[in-house]
Amino acid sequence: MSIEQLTVAQAREKLKSSKEEVRQLNKLFNIQEDISEVVDKAPSRKLYDRYIGKYVICRTRNEGINAGKVLELDETGVILEDARRLYYHKPTNVNSSWYEGVAKYGMSKDSKVATPREKLVCEDYSLTVCSEEAEKSIRGVDDNKQS
Repeated sequence: MSIEQLTVAQAREKLKSSKEEVRQLNKLFNIQEDISEVVDKAPSRKLYDRYIGKYVICRTRNEGINAGKVLELDETGVILEDARRLYYHKPTNVNSSWYEGVAKYGMSKDSKVATPREKLVCEDYSLTVCSEEAEKSIRGVDDNKQS
């Protein structure tokens, strides 16, 4: 498809790609100012995209610690599928650190987790990718029941 055949939505997507394509779009739409520098300042999607589809532990400022599969994410937040809040988490390997240990080795049976739900976290967050062993373990812990 040539650049002249793009829809406006496709053109917007192209704006996120390369400087040369931005220059072509500037020319096509008769834009006088050079907005190609904006491309360099936009956050790299590669940094975020590598986490899509991975099972992670998501640590946040106010929402606590959650585990789930990443559906979407950017600098403003993350959407987790089958998210479980980790109320109390202890790694199966007692010689490892807390949530990082859980991400690598899995959770002990006395850990407390919430029922899985899709969750949107709209605040600062960090992600730690889980091993397959850890994912199975976290998914396998019984839901915490209220007393």
